[in-house]
Amino acid sequence: MATRRRPPGPNGLPILGNTHQFARDQFGFAERLAAAYDDIAYYEVLGRPFYQLNDPDAIERVLVHNNENYVKGDFVQGLLRPIVGGGLLTSEGETWRGQRRRLQPSFTPDRVRGYADAMVDATEQKLAEWDDGEVTDVHEDMMEVTLAIIADTMFGMTVDEEVETVGAALETAMRQTEKVWEGFIPKRVPTPGRRRYRRAIDALNEVVYRIIRARKADPSDDVVTALLEGEDDVDDEQLRDQVMTILLAGHETTALALTFTLHLLARHPDIAGRLRAELDEIDGTPTATDVLGAPYLDRVITESMRLYPPVHTINREATEPDTLAGYEIPAGATVTMSQWAIHRDDRFYDDPRTFDPDRWADGLRERLPDFAYFPFGGGPRRCIGDRFALLEAKLVLATVLPRYEFDLVGPAEFDLLASITARPADPVEMRVRER
Repeated sequence: MATRRRPPGPNGLPILGNTHQFARDQFGFAERLAAAYDDIAYYEVLGRPFYQLNDPDAIERVLVHNNENYVKGDFVQGLLRPIVGGGLLTSEGETWRGQRRRLQPSFTPDRVRGYADAMVDATEQKLAEWDDGEVTDVHEDMMEVTLAIIADTMFGMTVDEEVETVGAALETAMRQTEKVWEGFIPKRVPTPGRRRYRRAIDALNEVVYRIIRARKADPSDDVVTALLEGEDDVDDEQLRDQVMTILLAGHETTALALTFTLHLLARHPDIAGRLRAELDEIDGTPTATDVLGAPYLDRVITESMRLYPPVHTINREATEPDTLAGYEIPAGATVTMSQWAIHRDDRFYDDPRTFDPDRWADGLRERLPDFAYFPFGGGPRRCIGDRFALLEAKLVLATVLPRYEFDLVGPAEFDLLASITARPADPVEMRVRER
């Protein structure tokens, strides 16, 4: 079949292109592109060409088979680098490979299983703060739990004093990344949002540099020490970038997965009851072996991350021309791969907007194209912490659900912000009741 030059896409406005449609509702926009244009769609935002890939085979080519042709690029760097610098999320080539190699030992299967006690302990500490019948912001609670876990397991220390600082700063930073319209304002203009963003980064830096000073003064079996080993010229700024990456990426996405799962369970008490029945069979404190052998728990989390993938879109920039789904992709173009849209595509899932963990009970994962479900990305740059995140989510749920039930206080559906991650726009309030 002959290669075609430009895929179809929605009509845009002069200068604006499709910016207004994209900014109004990124999630709905991605879904509409997948529904209307099948395998690939073209659109423009802030004068930049984008190609949304809705074909799992094309996504696999970008992330796996031709991955060296696709880099994080200017668009992604502009979102991430001000927060995480040149860490694992943004680096490329040999720099990235060296960083990944030094971090990999902290995320082997055996090492991850060894973090189980710390994961349960941090959850127990949060449960000790809950009162029967109180209304709590579950998203904020899960952020605190996962922050405590990442600080303990990755850095061998606590950040109790900085929990509020990190939470508030992260909220400010993430909200700034979803302000699409500010892209039309020259970067040198200090808008109020940009000033708040800079203060948030400064606050996060204070926490990160405290961690670095503590670990350098008292080396241990931790990530900072691993990064220092064999590196004669590593400086504090390079360490800062890696620690910031792990600190933020390591707790933000799992906290979101837990928040979405608890909210879905509160909306579906029958499913919550089945899950509790499975978890009630665990004798005593849950272990890694317990939760990794709990099939319904696995299906619940898999289905939650299908409906609400914390990382909702992956972007790459082509360094050389390529052909995807039968269309030319010019060098410099940005290709987008929306987990949000693919995971809700009725070409791959029956009744895709329904929360149905049992859809995974009969081998659906094996029948799907590889990139019809990819909450952790794929290829060489697949999330290094995927095993960590899944074990953490399972242990937190296995600790919480046998002891508490959750009633919705807010709306059954919540508004989401399309920042780097898919984040609730408002507090996720639920009433916690002891069983």
